[in-house]
Amino acid sequence: ANEFILLGLFTNEDVKATCTVIFSLCYLEILSGNLAILLTIRGSHLGEQPMYFFLSYLSLLDVCFTSTVAPKLITDLLVQWNTISFSGCMCQMFHAHFFGATEIFILVAMAYDCYVAICRPLHYVVIMSRRACYILVMASVIGAFIHSLMQVLIIIQLPFCGPNQIDHYFCDVFPLLKLSCTDTRLLKIIIVTTTGVLSILTFVALVISYVIILSTLRTHSSEGRRKALSTCGLHITVVLMFFLPLIFTYVRMADSVSNDKVSALFYTMITPLFNPLIYTLRNADMKNDMRKEWGPQRLSEGN
Repeated sequence: ANEFILLGLFTNEDVKATCTVIFSLCYLEILSGNLAILLTIRGSHLGEQPMYFFLSYLSLLDVCFTSTVAPKLITDLLVQWNTISFSGCMCQMFHAHFFGATEIFILVAMAYDCYVAICRPLHYVVIMSRRACYILVMASVIGAFIHSLMQVLIIIQLPFCGPNQIDHYFCDVFPLLKLSCTDTRLLKIIIVTTTGVLSILTFVALVISYVIILSTLRTHSSEGRRKALSTCGLHITVVLMFFLPLIFTYVRMADSVSNDKVSALFYTMITPLFNPLIYTLRNADMKNDMRKEWGPQRLSEGN
């Protein structure tokens, strides 16, 4: 197959028209919200703190991750026949997995930062040095690149000689495996064990780390406890919103693609939409710096 047809999310024309407007507004909100966080952190003293250093990368990844899927999803809702070339499909799949996996590793780095801040406060500055932060980001990028390359190498060698309709709104591994005219059961097991088990292990490790963090808070002062609970609460919310749909998608052998589309919509559109709200509405430092950076006074100075 030189090209594939993406069947998308809906067939009803009225639903398509409504969703075009909704998804366009969501995408604009994701871009503006995450870029506002990114520019606020980079333009203020917050970027010197490891938590915000990682948060700026998380916002950048949210923009990149959604941008690999949303523009195509929105334009495909407007046209009747949604084709994508084989190379375009591989490219989209690679980038979706690359940005998604990098985001997973950055969330792990943020949990580690939270753990060191609360459980080893006296050594925090030494352990979470700027060099250590850059190493964690580089390790995240390299790990995600290897993971994404594996997904593409699995699909690229398969023969596609039958139907070319992908029952999804973007190119992903499981919908493509269904189209291959060869036995892919072993490959499905490999993908479930790599992507699925990686997601579960990471999720479990994150939950355990937060349990350890929260259990050590009993020795802290009430003010320190309140601040740490607030920070951990934000992280746990984001982790749950990102990982649960991801695990639902990759840890199962049933061919229920319609459920996949809904859960994929969660981690490609809904989580990146809520991340800026979660990190700004519950975070006093972030709100103060955003007011300074984007408030009427600063904007009038710029003019």
